[in-house]
Amino acid sequence: MAEGFHIYINPIACEGHGICAELLPELIELDEWGFPILMSKEVPTSLLGHARRAERLCPTLALLIK
Repeated sequence: MAEGFHIYINPIACEGHGICAELLPELIELDEWGFPILMSKEVPTSLLGHARRAERLCPTLALLIK
């Protein structure tokens, strides 16, 4: 059985741009300072394309899908 994909945020690299939460609101919300909070680390197959796009567009490369 293959393991699914997971999302990770590097809190040191993140500058709180919020693009990840705009592109992936199903898995990421922002705290009161605009930094991302993961609602789930597991990425459903149906959201993998959106997750990859958020990863690619993160200006500080703080988002990782693996």
